[in-house]
Amino acid sequence: MSATEAFLTQEEEAEIVAAIQKAEINTSGEIRVHIESHTDKDHLDRAIEVFEELDMHLTQNRNGVLIYLAVADHKFYIIGDVGIDKMVGNDFWTSTRNLMAAQFKKGLYKDGLIAGILEAGVQLKKYFPYQSDDTNELPDTISKT
Repeated sequence: MSATEAFLTQEEEAEIVAAIQKAEINTSGEIRVHIESHTDKDHLDRAIEVFEELDMHLTQNRNGVLIYLAVADHKFYIIGDVGIDKMVGNDFWTSTRNLMAAQFKKGLYKDGLIAGILEAGVQLKKYFPYQSDDTNELPDTISKT
């Protein structure tokens, strides 16, 4: 079993997907989680590449958020699309990153992901509140490579 497959149980993955759905109830933003074991690339470059591969740049308001994890490398990034970047400061994701890192340091990866997802939803709601005609533009599933 690869590090990616062993990282979360099916139950933990279901809890993370539920957190994505809960976070997206209050915002038109779209949140995705991508998990892979390792990359030989620069981790930020790889996160940006995954963002594009998952078509996260195709949302109507350009308000997609990717939480990228390289499990074996112990690295993660939060990537927001240009629609978010145009409206917020450079430290917009700091609170989300700090919440996640605190849980990850304790080995509580599911809890860290859920905390980050829910915080991302809170942050996105400020700038991209849910609209009555909102559609779920991206799948809520966890992607893996």
